[in-house]
Amino acid sequence: MDRNLVAALGFALMFVLLLLRVPIGIAMGISGVLGFGLLSGFAPALNLLANVPLSVLTDYNLSVIPMFILMGAFCSTAGMSRELFDAGLAWVGHRRGGLALASIGACAGFAAINGSSVATAATMTQVALPEMRKAGYDAGLSAGLIAAGGTLGIMIPPSVIFVLYGIMTETDITKLFFAGVVPGLLAVLFYAALVAFIAHRHPDAFPAGRRHGWGERLATLKNLWPTLALFMLVLGSMYLGWVTVTEAAGIGASGALAVGLVRGQLDGRAIKRALIDSLRVSSAIMLIVVGAYLFGYFLTVTQFTQKAVDLLVHLPIGAYGVLALVMVGYLVLGAVMDELAMILLTVPIVYPVMMTLGFDPVWFGVIIVMAVTFGMICPPVGMNVFVINSIARDISLTRIYSGTMPFIAVDLVRLVLLCAFPVLSLWLPGKLG
Repeated sequence: MDRNLVAALGFALMFVLLLLRVPIGIAMGISGVLGFGLLSGFAPALNLLANVPLSVLTDYNLSVIPMFILMGAFCSTAGMSRELFDAGLAWVGHRRGGLALASIGACAGFAAINGSSVATAATMTQVALPEMRKAGYDAGLSAGLIAAGGTLGIMIPPSVIFVLYGIMTETDITKLFFAGVVPGLLAVLFYAALVAFIAHRHPDAFPAGRRHGWGERLATLKNLWPTLALFMLVLGSMYLGWVTVTEAAGIGASGALAVGLVRGQLDGRAIKRALIDSLRVSSAIMLIVVGAYLFGYFLTVTQFTQKAVDLLVHLPIGAYGVLALVMVGYLVLGAVMDELAMILLTVPIVYPVMMTLGFDPVWFGVIIVMAVTFGMICPPVGMNVFVINSIARDISLTRIYSGTMPFIAVDLVRLVLLCAFPVLSLWLPGKLG
């Protein structure tokens, strides 16, 4: 059969399965195996199906993912997200939009020890959203803020997306982590500035709360030091070159468990729940990785990747024109596809293009991760939006999407800045040598 036709049929089958609500990992796996079988024979295809899952699941490099997820699960179960929010509430809650600022700060802090966008959004919906609604905040804007704040989990290290990108492209994961720090802090500053602007123009949307005394403020700081210490231990040990990324992930998970036990926040039941939650999330991620690898082998035999690279490299629009085209493609895909699937499916195609055009691999990693965050809050999929809606069912999807729009706008500005000034991403990893 014609390779181009088979490639088109493979993509069509995958998207049809997605429309039928087949999990993305299974959809990619089925399409990949069937397409590979049509071109190379079904005996080799079945052999591929037998070997790929085993090779993926036993890959030492991928063990960093469940370790960081377990770290986040322990932190979440131990109530560290509540402590972060309470600290922000005590210090800035008396200002207009203070609760919103506290939520952004808590999202950033929890993202730094969790690394998951969905987990951050789900946790902060339970912690911060009831407080904001009780204070008279606009429900749609509040939910939109938490959805956008959840995307910080993708950018601020440790990030599962950075790990996958680093493994796929053989880029230094430690450098990727540190490359995400400044863009992540920029996101926090941009969101805070937007909240201040909305609070100034529409005071009723973000009213002021009660003022906390200095005693209450200082008391909240006592609860924060374990979280800050854990974050600094994980990133600091990598920055100094004492440990590898995988070892840092193990230290983070062990440290989160130790903190929870010492403070009496984790008992046998809570530990069991955290282990089950992390296993569920890790299994879902690994299923997507296996499916993406199977689909990747299919694309290889169709020569689709090589043809796509050749086409994009030779477009008469220049390097930044191709980059802009790729970014638009990610915005479109983000509206219909999971961010992990996007990375796994597209990086083998676009990464060689960007390297041929002379872009830095670490910088492009930040750009591509920034691009996929839009898919978490953009209609019609917006995974973070659906997670929030599943918890706060009285807030419609339409209201939440409407609340995310101002944050999407400032994210677009941030994406343009990161593209225009690569030093924002590359300055800190450059210090690693």
